[in-house]
Amino acid sequence: MTTAVPDSRVSEAVHRRRWAILGVLMLSLLIVVLDNSILNVAIKTISTPAPTGLGATQSELEWAINAYTLVFAGLLFTAGLLGDRLGRKKVLLGGLVVFGAGSALAAFSGSPVQLIAFRALMGLGAAFVMPATLAVLMNVFEREEQPKAIGIWAGGVGLAIAIGPITGGVLLDHFWWGSVFLINVPIVVLALGLMMWLVPDSRDPNPGRIDPVGVVLSVIGLVLLVYGIIKGGQLADFTDATVLATIGAGLAVLVAFVVFEKRSDHPSIDVTYFKNKVFSAAIGAIGLVFFALMGVTFFSVFYTQSVRGYSPLQTGLLMLPLAAAQLIFAPRARLVVDRFGNRATTTGGMLLIAAMLVAFAGLEADTPIWLLEVIFFLMGTGMAHIMTPTSVVIMQALPREKAGSASALSNTFRQVGGALGIAVLGSVLSTAYRNGIESHLGAVPAGVRHTAGESIEATLGVAAKLGPRGDALVGPANDAFLHAMHVTALWGAGVALVGALVVALYLPGRPAERQPGEEEQELVPAAGE
Repeated sequence: MTTAVPDSRVSEAVHRRRWAILGVLMLSLLIVVLDNSILNVAIKTISTPAPTGLGATQSELEWAINAYTLVFAGLLFTAGLLGDRLGRKKVLLGGLVVFGAGSALAAFSGSPVQLIAFRALMGLGAAFVMPATLAVLMNVFEREEQPKAIGIWAGGVGLAIAIGPITGGVLLDHFWWGSVFLINVPIVVLALGLMMWLVPDSRDPNPGRIDPVGVVLSVIGLVLLVYGIIKGGQLADFTDATVLATIGAGLAVLVAFVVFEKRSDHPSIDVTYFKNKVFSAAIGAIGLVFFALMGVTFFSVFYTQSVRGYSPLQTGLLMLPLAAAQLIFAPRARLVVDRFGNRATTTGGMLLIAAMLVAFAGLEADTPIWLLEVIFFLMGTGMAHIMTPTSVVIMQALPREKAGSASALSNTFRQVGGALGIAVLGSVLSTAYRNGIESHLGAVPAGVRHTAGESIEATLGVAAKLGPRGDALVGPANDAFLHAMHVTALWGAGVALVGALVVALYLPGRPAERQPGEEEQELVPAAGE
């Protein structure tokens, strides 16, 4: 059996404390995921003018989220390689320190620009944490226990999504907006102490060389592409010369990145992995589900707080079913895979998410709130049945020594998918909203008319300053936002349907077909090159 040698490397001492190690790894993962889920609830507060918030525009809010995810995604693969080379424990510890420092600085940002910069620093630290957690997991669990451990690890993501909004709501009810970042610091300190005590170090005996050119090209390409998409939404005009030039430049740089990686003898991303259809479909499914999910989370906060009038804490509690479903089903999804196979399980999950996005398009200002709770719960259920099976397929497709690279690839596509989801669906939301509200802004002073049409928060902010004259804007603003949300949700549903088609065509069926094992043997020689 080909896994006998790697499995023998799990020492008895490490094997005995493997579940405690998994707990520490999940704590490290918790803060990385927690940060974005907390920020989702704080978006409205940060968009409020000083002293309550920073007065951030919708495009600045998108950048506050995407500065983190783009740096995170751009550096994940290099971080995985550094972990393979230097030792995963060392990289984990260093990443946590940088993340903690970035969190403390972000908490005291004096402007949206500062917040964006410090969020990028947090993304730098997170890039070294996320792949190392999964790589360590693969090195402390035997192969037969890996699906169960990965299921629990994926459930940790659900736990973070659950805790984040509620924690953010409690903090915003009692403290200033910066507290949602400052809360990371004590968690980082606790994780550092436990990690130094419990977690063993591991590394790849034959690590790859670092690829600085590939890293620079991927980051520049992604930033240009996302900037162009967000700018198009801000202007409500994707035919603008600046928008087209920026998107075109981003795509050109990303094409150059792929060409360079194919020719490099030490690429950041080994494109030979993608010759395997199962591996590519699993990676693509992760990217597409996060594209849809992150975009929905972005606009659902404005729906619950701006249209429905719920507080940040109430919004956090309303999002609890989304996380609860992931907590419940992610560790058990492997049982569904054992019975029905990866293809049926993942396709069903994708179709369920698509159906819930269509349901989102039917929500109105007076829809019974329990319907939103059902939608969130079923979305979380669908996500759990996508993330666990695809993560197992990806991680077991490569040899154990390449665990850092496999984890980094999985998380790169997750973060890129999420960043593009916020950029694309956020821009669809912004464009549809401006088109709906523009005709009602005649009473607004010409100097602030463009800004007032950018988002529902901007419109309501201007309406508040106009006093009684601004009251007439509230109804049209809500109507315009609801229409924009419906359009955006249908776009998200379309993306989820594409994901369902991809996994239905290319993921393996029932385990008895043994397709995953066959594909794995094809990939092992490529991974050792």
